[in-house]
Amino acid sequence: MEKITSHHSGMHCASCTTTITETSKQQVNIETLSARRRLILSWLFTLPIMLWMLLNMLFNTTWPTHFSYKLGMIILAIPVILIAGYPTLKSALRSVLHLSANMDVLIALGALIAYLTSIASLFTPMANYAGIAAMIMAFNLTGKYIEEKAQGRTSQALEKLLALGAKTARILVDHQEKEVELNQVKIGDIMLIRPGEKIPTDGVIVQGKSSIDESLATGESMPITKTIDDKVIGATINQQGLLQVKATKIGQGTFLSQVIKMVEECQSTKVPIQAFADKVTNYFVPAVLIIAALTLLGWLLFPKPLHQMLVYAETWMPWVNPQLSYISLAIVATVAVLVIACPCALGLATPTALMVGTGIGAENGILIRSGSAIQTIKEIHTVVFDKTGTLTTGKLEVTDVINVANHETTEILRLAASTEIGSEHPLGKAIVRAAQNKNITLTPPQQFTAIISKGVKASIDNKEILIGNKKLDPQLNTNVMQQIQRLEDEAKTVILVIAEKQTIGVIGLADTVKKEAKETIAQLSNMGIQTVMLTGDNEQTAQAIAKQAGINKVLAELLPAQKVTAIQKLQKNEGLIAMVGDGINDAPALTQADVGIAIGTGTDIAIEASDITLVRGDLLAVVTAIQLSRA
Repeated sequence: MEKITSHHSGMHCASCTTTITETSKQQVNIETLSARRRLILSWLFTLPIMLWMLLNMLFNTTWPTHFSYKLGMIILAIPVILIAGYPTLKSALRSVLHLSANMDVLIALGALIAYLTSIASLFTPMANYAGIAAMIMAFNLTGKYIEEKAQGRTSQALEKLLALGAKTARILVDHQEKEVELNQVKIGDIMLIRPGEKIPTDGVIVQGKSSIDESLATGESMPITKTIDDKVIGATINQQGLLQVKATKIGQGTFLSQVIKMVEECQSTKVPIQAFADKVTNYFVPAVLIIAALTLLGWLLFPKPLHQMLVYAETWMPWVNPQLSYISLAIVATVAVLVIACPCALGLATPTALMVGTGIGAENGILIRSGSAIQTIKEIHTVVFDKTGTLTTGKLEVTDVINVANHETTEILRLAASTEIGSEHPLGKAIVRAAQNKNITLTPPQQFTAIISKGVKASIDNKEILIGNKKLDPQLNTNVMQQIQRLEDEAKTVILVIAEKQTIGVIGLADTVKKEAKETIAQLSNMGIQTVMLTGDNEQTAQAIAKQAGINKVLAELLPAQKVTAIQKLQKNEGLIAMVGDGINDAPALTQADVGIAIGTGTDIAIEASDITLVRGDLLAVVTAIQLSRA
């Protein structure tokens, strides 16, 4: 077999998305590193400023002299405001030039006017605000660093998504098999996929028949039987037969690339609460500037009445200094308005509250990864749940073993499990696990044969045993059909056990609902929170699981893009949305939701795309997280 490698291509290729996302990741890393450096620099000078101010306040003096104290504050504040705070000043200037408003404008104005006033205080009897200016900037830079770290988490999620794809592909050229890098695959190439291998890119089967694990797309653990003319998805796993697949999509057109794109777009799109905050800022900043301007104008036009008020206030506010000149008092009052309006108090209060909240959360198996999440989740109106692995255990279990021909249920399970020894199929594994849990002794199968689309056949104790679906026995009697119908109505998978050409038993399997699911839904309902289930599974199974969990609203058979659309509609109609999920296919929806909550027992990709992780996978922790945010 020949292996071809290439480092460039003149057309759209299967690795283009990798290159784009790697560039994005590097950019995020650079910005995070830059934010950290600015943070360290700011606090390196702000901490001595705070200590110096504290000592002078405690001893009611300006050590060593009044002038040297003012000058020292001004010098120490230079690196904080002009160097570490340069991006904030630049952002504020850009905002002003574009006639828009953001918090950077308020922070920059407050810090600069306080700093310039401090310089003026060297020559006039004015208060020194240099230390305050430095603290405003330092707290602001702390918040910006936290934001950059949050963006870095998304980069990690995208990196894990990229790792899911195949790195190479085997293509047929002139009836010869050649291994090529993924970026060499072109539309129309015939790819050869062996059992256990990942399908390199989206395509359509032109030869062969197999079971495909499409959990990446649907989130469901059951493999899907595919044959000629059926579409397959890149990065999904071929479980059984040898396939020849014609590539139909490459590069950014593939399913995996679209999932990556959705995660990126959802992360960059402002959720409703962010849009509301921006709207408030657009009014808040100009309002503060108007109040500051009116304060300055008031002092310039009516200095004597305002001065008299200060003299009166000095009796119960000893820090007020009415001895300053009218001009000095006007500037001090204006600076005070800007400084008080700056969100520096939040810079202290929010990290403190977050630290306490995350500590309590961690004790309860809840990892809160962003400050905005703990603020947003308390206002949540609707919690959306994925099905498989979230509301359910994510593992198929034997729920029923039914005797239909005078055989002991233990014997039926023994024959079925013996036939499935060594099986890689989820159904086979579940049957073997059920027998082992009951301490049933199994017999190794002889003459094992797979029957594509139907089941398996083997010899057990010199008896021909067939295990599989209804297609194995087209002449089932009424009694057996009634049993099968009952199980199917409960959204269970039905397996027939046939011995010596006679159906002797029916086995029902299902992904069972977690024991705490119903209580979780009930508690959320008592809190006035609506619950919805989104799933890629079929409508019948989804409705059965929802009924057991106590959920009334169900949206089934959804692909990742459709889940994102569903979340967006809920956000528009219902308000703030929390999404709870565990699978790769949940990552875009988790990112789109106002708060993404990942099950800790799920995939790394879902966890990286979320704001909150439930470490133990306990659904009741969703209730605890909301209660914690409201405490």
